[in-house]
Amino acid sequence: MTADPADPALEPVRRPALSDEVIERIRARIASGDWPVGSRIPPEPELMRRLQVARGTVREAVRALAHTGLLEVRRGDGTYVKAKSELSGAVTRLYGGSDLGQLLEVREGLDAQAARLAAARADDTALDALADALRRRTASWEARDFDAWIAADWDFHAGVADASGNALLAELYRNLAGPLRAAMAEAWSTSGFQGADPVGHETLLAALRDRDPAEAGRQAAANVSDTRAWDEGSGRG
Repeated sequence: MTADPADPALEPVRRPALSDEVIERIRARIASGDWPVGSRIPPEPELMRRLQVARGTVREAVRALAHTGLLEVRRGDGTYVKAKSELSGAVTRLYGGSDLGQLLEVREGLDAQAARLAAARADDTALDALADALRRRTASWEARDFDAWIAADWDFHAGVADASGNALLAELYRNLAGPLRAAMAEAWSTSGFQGADPVGHETLLAALRDRDPAEAGRQAAANVSDTRAWDEGSGRG
């Protein structure tokens, strides 16, 4: 029996579009940290030269990555890295300045589960790093140094997620970095915000050192609950 020459399953294998290859190259540079968030990527002529592709191919790739939230095209200025991954870009785009309550609803589950797992899995090196982050958090709050405070606070919470030993959970948590920073920047200047509150921080670290998953989960949840109560009482929520 002769095969049907019109069978679509036997159509010639086609080489992937060049724009897909360019997308992968740009994505790889961003993921590796060579092009960090906030940096401007090489201009269009340089990308054309280095990748040896046409202008239309570069524009198509940049447009696709801008749509996913990975890049931001600023007319007359250049193209900037907006997020480290498409997931991070999507989270930032979907959050889009929404109220802090939505972010807290997501964190409520992630923080508590990360804490419970970290209580069982974190090693001494991870716990010492968390303690250092809390020392920096307190010192920067007292010095009213926002950049240092948000970095230390993030290092602590992301560190707990890393210490969970669950790579997927840690990656999901890290993609909250942009929205969390935006929310905390607004909270910083709001009356009544307490950036050195030990609940869910020093108290959580104590539970982690005691290897108590239930208490660690409670402390992480208490931090989110307290933040939610403050947000609602501040008139922001």
